[in-house]
Amino acid sequence: MLIENSKDPKKFRKEKLKPRTDGTLCFNNRNWLPRYGDLRALIMHESHKSKYSVHLGSDKMYQDLKQLYWWPNMKANIATYVSKCLTCLRVKAEHQKPSGLLVQPEIPQWKWDNITMDFVTKLPNTDVKWL
Repeated sequence: MLIENSKDPKKFRKEKLKPRTDGTLCFNNRNWLPRYGDLRALIMHESHKSKYSVHLGSDKMYQDLKQLYWWPNMKANIATYVSKCLTCLRVKAEHQKPSGLLVQPEIPQWKWDNITMDFVTKLPNTDVKWL
């Protein structure tokens, strides 16, 4: 089967694409995404910005997508897509203000001299009961 070359789309190269019964082509048991409109961009958009993916980095996104899909130059395309995401650029670690040094609390003279509590609220209800 002939598919486009990642460097020059007008040139073709041979790959081992196998047809499936539903009419799609697969490469190593992964769906091959042709250069058809914005199909690849749509898949990357849905994978990156869905409410379950929470703006994954390019490596994690590539690892997730490569389990299902394949196309030439896939890793570079995903890295380029993630590098243009404004949300990811804003929350990158190098753009965050350092949190500062940890401060060791004073050790009290007597047991129970100083008591602190942390409150965790708005936890989801479950049917599990602990005794």
